[in-house]
Amino acid sequence: MYVRHLVLTDFRSWPRADLELGPGQTVFVAPNGYGKTNLVEALWYLATLGSHRVATDAPLIRAGADRAVLSAIVANDGRELAVDLEITTGRANKARLNRSPVRSPREVLGVLRAVLFAPEDLALVRGDPGERRRYLDEVATTRRPRIGGVRADYDKVVRQRTALLKTAGPARYRGESGVLDTLEVWDGHLASHGAQLLSARVELVNELGPEVEKAYQLLAPASRPASVRYRSGTEAVEAAAAAGTVDTAVYEAALLEELGRRRSAELERGVCLVGPHRDDLELRLGDQPAKGFASHGESWSMALGLRLAAYELLRIDGTDPVLLLDDVFAELDSARRHALAKVAASAEQVLVTAAVPDDLPGNWDARRILVGMRDDDTGRISEVLA
Repeated sequence: MYVRHLVLTDFRSWPRADLELGPGQTVFVAPNGYGKTNLVEALWYLATLGSHRVATDAPLIRAGADRAVLSAIVANDGRELAVDLEITTGRANKARLNRSPVRSPREVLGVLRAVLFAPEDLALVRGDPGERRRYLDEVATTRRPRIGGVRADYDKVVRQRTALLKTAGPARYRGESGVLDTLEVWDGHLASHGAQLLSARVELVNELGPEVEKAYQLLAPASRPASVRYRSGTEAVEAAAAAGTVDTAVYEAALLEELGRRRSAELERGVCLVGPHRDDLELRLGDQPAKGFASHGESWSMALGLRLAAYELLRIDGTDPVLLLDDVFAELDSARRHALAKVAASAEQVLVTAAVPDDLPGNWDARRILVGMRDDDTGRISEVLA
């Protein structure tokens, strides 16, 4: 799989960008602040419907514009698909597939499959559980686009149930039973959607485990062995996950039981205390958790190991994903840089950003694109270097 053509309109710093791409290794070279990362971010958004840098869409629209448009032509096994996304301020985003509108942007998930390496990846190890949950859900959605819909439905249930909890607490003391009856209905929705998300996550963790161990050993052969484990605040969920269970009925029953047990605490606090939105992916080095115990080099190796494991799983599925390497070589020592370059050398398409050519591994046969700036109304431009 590779991206043959990318066009951006009013995305981040780009009034307009139009790039012909191809298989092999392409490097975007520019000092920081010149817009090279925005190109990679756009491709990641096309693959996942999310940014690796911000949590909301508003910063993606160029200042002064009311919408951003991202368009790409993706080639896969001789077949080409055109995907277009329109990000609009204050309105729902729109998408087209082969120039025809689709009902939801989620319908274009899977057209572009990508794995991104970026400096922000250290948050996978050192950040809060939300970073690791997002990693699991992005990989699961890339492999099975249906999971994107499951996650969206689950998030909607959590928001609506949280709003209900805030009103149900006072209503309970006034003796109003109707709100509590409604809460039981939403308990069922949360358990149903949550069980599907749990099943997808646990299935993924089961497959990730051996790949993370192998990738970490490649990156840090002298370090302790790496492992991953799904952690949940619900005891029955964690036991089922530890056993590798992917049966949604098991998780649904466990969630319903825990929701009943935590009902009073939820009403008092007005928040959802049960569900996969509170879970974590535990990363371990030997007998210790990586968070708080790993050195800087070990943290980078673990973060890269997670990305490499995702890359291998996607390759096992039968399609080489596009590798996106955003200023990551500058963060690595020579051993880790060499290991990552070895993986990249076998990929069908690799798109890399670098502040200076010296950040890149030596002897790379790569097309280089200099991202420059011009002081007129066209903003940032690019030109190919021989």
